[in-house]
Amino acid sequence: MRGAGRWLAVIALSSVAMAAELDEVRRRGELVWAADQEGGGPHVFPDPSDPRRLTGFEVDFAELIAAELGVKARFQQGQWDRLPLLLDQTADCVINGIEFTPERQRDYGCSRPYFGYALQMVGRRGSPPASLADLAAPGPRGLWRVGVLTGSAAETEMRARAARGAAQLEVIGYDGTLDSLEQVNSGVLDAAVLDDCIVAFYADRFVGLRAVDRPFAGGLYTVLTSRRTPSLAAAIDAAIGKAIADGRLKAIYDRWDLAGRQQVLMLRDAAEIPVAGRRSFAALVRQTLPLLASAAGMTILLSCLSFPLAIAIGLAVAIGRLHGPAWLKPLLAGFVEVLRGTPLMLQLYAIFFLLPKIGLALPAVGAAISGRRCGTCSCRRRCGS
Repeated sequence: MRGAGRWLAVIALSSVAMAAELDEVRRRGELVWAADQEGGGPHVFPDPSDPRRLTGFEVDFAELIAAELGVKARFQQGQWDRLPLLLDQTADCVINGIEFTPERQRDYGCSRPYFGYALQMVGRRGSPPASLADLAAPGPRGLWRVGVLTGSAAETEMRARAARGAAQLEVIGYDGTLDSLEQVNSGVLDAAVLDDCIVAFYADRFVGLRAVDRPFAGGLYTVLTSRRTPSLAAAIDAAIGKAIADGRLKAIYDRWDLAGRQQVLMLRDAAEIPVAGRRSFAALVRQTLPLLASAAGMTILLSCLSFPLAIAIGLAVAIGRLHGPAWLKPLLAGFVEVLRGTPLMLQLYAIFFLLPKIGLALPAVGAAISGRRCGTCSCRRRCGS
């Protein structure tokens, strides 16, 4: 019994500690999030108009999460590949394009994904490589020299390709994303592999570079927390879910031209999809009545314009079949049989879509009027149809 009581006490103390670490953040009044401002855009970088101020989509995202926790966001600078080491020291979480991997899930608390990315290779315009497949053989200078961000998914992917012989390359790690782009631009590197959002963000700055082939080997960004702060991790998860459901996360990505709708469709759970409300009969009538009235008006207009034309054509065909020359009667009879033997929709299709291919294009209203059959039923009886 003593052993059981001791275990119950440990569990109770652990529960209190789990709640205390979130309460500590709220008592302090700030969420300390770590990132590397030297990594560049669009994640976290100094505002060009005011270098003392940080900007980037993850700055907005960190402020959103902090607001949901009822506190302010405070930035903590760190070297990108060493950011997780700050979790048990000075930072509550890490928000800086941290890719979700099994190893990180094993060692840290990983939030639900908040952004999806793919890898993109970049090279100089007019210079090899022309595609990812070119890396399978040596380049003009021997092994391809490819730059990556140290500790990133791009480094893991490219080193794995080199190790299994799928690519003949030398992988060179850099502490910042801009470093590798500048080295490609200057000709030191043959190519660089970065997250696609980074390539898109700096496309205007590096006009001499181009995307090589399509994006590949995608993944997801996650917020890292310490294993010792599970309640904080749960609160961050809840904040992300709420921001996805109410559209605030989409608004951030749209502000940074990051395809907000596509991101949210990929990230949200089924429970976060708003249920479409039922419409009343009155609302349905209000919505559809203007469309029905417009369609009825167009039908009346087409009838008023096409009936005189149909009567005139029908009379002309009837007179031609009764009193016309012998060579004309079979042609008119064939004309009548074609109109009688083909559906109106087929005739309209031929007039509107096929006639333009031989140089006779009619506007939509003109095609609708021309598609009327040859006269009325009484006219067809008179002309022998």
